[in-house]
Amino acid sequence: MSVAHVYTVAFQGIEAREVDVQVHIGDGAQSLFNIVGLGDKAVAESKERVRAALSAIGLSLPYQRITVNLAPADLPKEGSHYDLPIALGLLAAMGVLPASEIANYVALGELSLDAQISAVAGVLPAALAASEQQRGLICPASCGAEAAWAGEIEIVAAPSVIALVNHIKGHQVLSRPAAKLADEKSNAPDLRDVKGQETAKRAIEIVAAGGHNLLMMWSMCPEQLPNMI
Repeated sequence: MSVAHVYTVAFQGIEAREVDVQVHIGDGAQSLFNIVGLGDKAVAESKERVRAALSAIGLSLPYQRITVNLAPADLPKEGSHYDLPIALGLLAAMGVLPASEIANYVALGELSLDAQISAVAGVLPAALAASEQQRGLICPASCGAEAAWAGEIEIVAAPSVIALVNHIKGHQVLSRPAAKLADEKSNAPDLRDVKGQETAKRAIEIVAAGGHNLLMMWSMCPEQLPNMI
């Protein structure tokens, strides 16, 4: 049968690069589910989350050879946001959803075992990339407000796989989310409350942005010891 295509993104820093999720269901000597295309451990585990999520909405994977290719194959893929595009590709390949319509979206989201769509990082860069590609965006409902900052693109923010399927099939309508700032937690510590220490704050910002490790060391003057007892 033909290959179903769904689009998502791979992140390199804050840059979102297009990834073509290609799903093929064909004959084979045994039932296999392979994901290829230089994915990390989270991507490899995606097939178990996708299998459980589809089972939760009453669908089982066909007893055939399933191959998911994340193209381009030489671009590293990291994270759990590939769950949703892989699931949509399978639904298109199985004939549950129209493959031609699914190919008009960039999708990202993590699936829970009960088919809920969980929040992922990088939704705004993905939305901007989708706008450049002249496609819509499918994302978790909890990330819809962030995606809406990308401007006038079609955004489908779904809380679950079944709600998304019903929306695409026209059985229900998921309204477009409005852009808004995240709720600020006043009790959380914030670097802006630290006065001075510009070098230390800059180091922490670089560590946070790059996902690096940080070793903090300091020395204490003898005259400070009485105050610590």
